This record gives sequence, structure tokens and C-alpha cells, in this order.
Amino acid sequence: MFHRIRQIMLKEFIQVWRDRRLRIFLFIPPLIQIIIYGYATNFDIKNVPTAIYDEDRSAASQELIARFGATEYFSLRRFLDNERELRRLIDRGEITLALRIPEGFANKLKAGQTTTLQVILDATDSNAALIIAKYANSILHDYAQEILRQRLQSLGSQGKMALPVVIESLAWFNPNLISRIAFVPGVIAIVVMLVSLMLTAMAVVREKELGTLEQVLVTPITPLEFMLGKTIPFVCIALVDVILVSVFAILWFDLPFRGSPFVLLLGTLAFLFNSVGLGLLISTVSSTQQQTQMAGTFLLTPIILLSGLIFPIANMPLLFQYITYLNPLRYYITVVQGIFLKGVGMDTLWQEMAAMTLMGLVMLGLSVSRFRRRH
Repeated sequence: MFHRIRQIMLKEFIQVWRDRRLRIFLFIPPLIQIIIYGYATNFDIKNVPTAIYDEDRSAASQELIARFGATEYFSLRRFLDNERELRRLIDRGEITLALRIPEGFANKLKAGQTTTLQVILDATDSNAALIIAKYANSILHDYAQEILRQRLQSLGSQGKMALPVVIESLAWFNPNLISRIAFVPGVIAIVVMLVSLMLTAMAVVREKELGTLEQVLVTPITPLEFMLGKTIPFVCIALVDVILVSVFAILWFDLPFRGSPFVLLLGTLAFLFNSVGLGLLISTVSSTQQQTQMAGTFLLTPIILLSGLIFPIANMPLLFQYITYLNPLRYYITVVQGIFLKGVGMDTLWQEMAAMTLMGLVMLGLSVSRFRRRH
């Protein structure tokens, strides 16, 4: 049995090595993908086009405007004189945020009264609008705290009265809140799935197109031996890709690696049971490589969307939250992010490992069973 599996594996490795285009596909596209995703999928928003409508034109309003201009998140593009121009700029998409400072702003502050500011956002992109609003609120909060501090000092004994509450924020694992650091580990998981799933499915279907599958199956080789011999080479290649893109991400994007390489290896193997099993399952329902590509693309889109990498699972409808428990990519992304960013080990990730292993064995069992029935 092991001799037959080894011969099939050797044949597959030789076939991969002889195919120059396939050799390039195995290693160059994963690097290209990690570069594109690493730079393109950046949720950090900077240089937001901003307009200022200052009806007060006082020293206090100028100080507030200077705070917006001093940060990299806002780019002060226009200073407006009327509301009609403000509406026109937002309608045409020339600005994303407008700060409106009402007349009498400084006088109310001096009198110890509460004043109102308007922050007007173009919320066509709701996610970006929420992030921009958070940036603006942070600046306004600091400004309000400074005004409150000045008032308390003027009322306190020799100006020594302190604020009642001081908020101190701490961001663990990603102190600078760089979205690339949080996203790139998930991209590594997606690259692993793309390579292992598609190549496994294509390898089996290629035998069908060439007409060699029937010739193999009339030999003493069993379906299980054939499938193991076909898939193990691509598992090995996927592991090499994991090492390649991980090292590249660490060196190129300064991605931290705080965990154990051995735990990452175990998690990747558990995940590969699922992606390879799904690739084999696709191969049993496809007759051509074009059908395989279409089926793979059809399945990969919901798998990625329901993984929690792009959209938080907690924000999904309850039904879809339950469906994500059947998605192995969800668990693998948790494992990769935990190992890279948090440095956690098996004592923390054992549930994700167990879930991926169980689902992978079920997937492989279904694939082998269906392959036997069809062939």
C-alpha cells in the first residue's frame, strides 16, 4: 500500500516539476497576493478631504481648526462662507467631512455655557464614515477636555483641581492599530486555501480529461491510495507556501511572529484536511478543469465572506453566525492570528484545532466515499 502511494506521489511531483507554468503558479502568485492584499486591504483612513465652515471666526475656533489640520487623518481642502457651497461639495463628493462652527462659539465658551458643533459626514461608505467619525470625535473630545480643564483650574484653589476621570486606552497585540498587521495573517490563511483546494481538484480532474483515470483505477491501486497519492504532494507544497508567505510577511510588512512554528504547522495540517478534502469533493462533481475553476470560485467567495476576516461575525444575522461554525477558514484565521499576534499555544487554540481536524476527517471521508461510488 505505502509503496503504491509513494509511486503516485513521485509521479505527481515529477508532473508538477515538468510543468513550467504550474511551477510558477505554485510559488509566485502567493507572493503577489500577499503584496497586493497587504497594501490594498488597508482600513487605515488618512488625508480625509475636509471643509471648514467657520461662522464664528474667533481665536477659539481657529484653535479647534488647527487641531484638525495638525493630524494626518484630515486634509483641510476648503474654507467655506455659506451652507449652499457646503452642500454642493458634499453632493459632488469633493469632501468627506465638514466641520461647522456656529456664530457665538467663543462667547459661549467664555461664559461657561454649552455650545454645539456640527460634524457633517458623507456616509455613502458607512464603514469609512464610522472610522472618520471616530477620528473627529477623538479630536473634539480632547478639545472639550482641555476647555473643561481650564474651567476647573479657574474655579479651583490655585488652579490645582484635576479632572474627575482620566481615560487611558491600551491596545494590546497591535499598539499602533495598524490594519495591515491584523489583516495579513488572515491573507496567509486564504492563500493556503487557494493553493491547496484548487490544485488538488485540478490534479484529479486533469486525469479525467487525459483519460488516464480509468487506466489507473483498473490497476491494483485502490481509490483511497490514489487520492492520498494525489493530495499529499499538494499538502507538502501548501506547507512550503505557508513558510514562504509567512517569512515574506514578517520581513516585508514587519509582521510580528510571537508564537510557536510547531503550533502553526499543526494548525495548518488540520486546516489542509479541510481544503484538500473540499478540493477532492469538487473533483468528483467536475468533468473538466473549467468546471473545477467555476466550482472553486463559487465556493471560495462565501467561505471568505463568512470567515470573519472582512466582516465581524458578531455583526452577521444569527443564522449566518451559526453557519460560520461549519467554516474551517474561520478557525484557521483565529489560529494564525493568535500565533502571529498574540503568541498563544495549544492550551488556547485546542478547540479550533479539534474543530478543524474533525471537519477535515469528515470532508475527506465524504470525498473518498463519493469517489468510490462514481468510479
